[in-house]
Amino acid sequence: MVVSDRLESRVISEISDSGDTVVIRVAGNFDFNVHRDFQRAYRNLAPPPKIFLVDLSATEHLDSAALGMLLLLRDYCVELEREGFRPEVELINANPHVSHILAVSNFDRIFSIR
Repeated sequence: MVVSDRLESRVISEISDSGDTVVIRVAGNFDFNVHRDFQRAYRNLAPPPKIFLVDLSATEHLDSAALGMLLLLRDYCVELEREGFRPEVELINANPHVSHILAVSNFDRIFSIR
């Protein structure tokens, strides 16, 4: 019997046909366990997109590590500005629980949330 301990990734990214938009979806708990997959979803795209949409429709909960990862994505976009790019980050489709965490953390002042 073969047993696999590999779990399906909870982070899925899709690049639009034009390459202008990357949608990053996080399913389940958005926490430190997905940091590598989340980082892979946005790093080293050539050329960088104009917008990163972080789709939280399948996110049940996020913790402080997830908030930190979102800030790192924002910082990455600032780094790209030095190379002539300035992608935007939008957080979309959050459920009421996740929206509350984002609001309490004042992320509505940092990110566009819709």
